[in-house]
Amino acid sequence: MGEDTINIEILADGTIKAETDKISGPNHLNADNFLKWIAEQAGGEKSRQRRGTHSHSHEHHHHEKAKA
Repeated sequence: MGEDTINIEILADGTIKAETDKISGPNHLNADNFLKWIAEQAGGEKSRQRRGTHSHSHEHHHHEKAKA
């Protein structure tokens, strides 16, 4: 069995993009909980898109600049 991987990228607009190939059964719940935790920490909108037989998530997170 190969390794389970989650590729995470921070896009220029502040979006956190996470992509996975198929995650094995034993790791699936942990992967879901990890991505859910990232979304909670980042705040903002969350969407999920399927790619073939697997999916990836986009966590939208935008920081407001503090005004002096």
